[in-house]
Amino acid sequence: MSKRPFLIDTDTASDDAVALVMALRHPDVEVEAITVVAGNVPLDQGVQNALYTVERCGRRTPVHRGIARPLLRPLQTAQFCHGEDGMGDIGLPLSGRHPAEGHAVDVLVEASRRLAGRLTLVTLGPLTNLAVALLKEPRVAEWIERCVVMGGIGLGHGNIVPAAEYNLWVDPEAAKIVFQSGLPLCMVGWDVSHRRATFTDAEAESLHQTSELGAFCVDIQKGLREFGIHYLKQEGFDLPDPIAMAVALDPTVATDTRTLRVDIETGSELTRGQSVVDHLRVTGREPNVDVVLDASRDGFLRLLHAATLAA
Repeated sequence: MSKRPFLIDTDTASDDAVALVMALRHPDVEVEAITVVAGNVPLDQGVQNALYTVERCGRRTPVHRGIARPLLRPLQTAQFCHGEDGMGDIGLPLSGRHPAEGHAVDVLVEASRRLAGRLTLVTLGPLTNLAVALLKEPRVAEWIERCVVMGGIGLGHGNIVPAAEYNLWVDPEAAKIVFQSGLPLCMVGWDVSHRRATFTDAEAESLHQTSELGAFCVDIQKGLREFGIHYLKQEGFDLPDPIAMAVALDPTVATDTRTLRVDIETGSELTRGQSVVDHLRVTGREPNVDVVLDASRDGFLRLLHAATLAA
């Protein structure tokens, strides 16, 4: 049986790296390429972080450099929570590696065309690369079988401003293009991570003990742990990109999914990047997104632990 082809678009920082581990180590998935966008960290740092993670997983997956800033706004990184290097500032050797040839946008278009009807795209950062790919070749929306977006909020509050989640807030214009494109979108919002993917110190230690790779997945959350406890008032760090990856790897991890209308706010600074979900269908507009409102923590943990233990 052939493996399922995935392409992952990421702004590689500490939780993105764990999501990459889950996909790269999954026995039934072939990660065709990793494309990097500016977001959590500046672009070149994100490229180095992705290359290092691929190396730690013992893989040779190509990593491609993408777009270095949002479409219309200056880049505002999340180094305040992920660390200056995006990986917890724990002293990892995150320099000197070289990305594959080819721009991320071109890779997205080419892979979508070549694997039409079979490719799963997982986006873990701002949607700039994908938006530009869609502007360049609108048929990308028809070619991709499924696009799982870590971004937005299905229910509840934001993690960067009250109304918005970071990935969509950074480049709301790109998010609007993607959400209006006709792509088969599945949105896993930060609200799902906050409720189902937060780790206490004891739970983190359990993952840490599984293997060297498990320890890596925990150690790089050093900055995110402090942010989670002191800023978000959580019990520890949460892993939004990994739980979105779990839904991509195994759709049954999503336990409550509803097809709803989602629009992205771009005009208001107060609600910039808000994913406006029409739960009651009061607008009468056509639903365009499968919104994951809840997920299985047990299912998520099963996939996460399996990835750190895989041979």
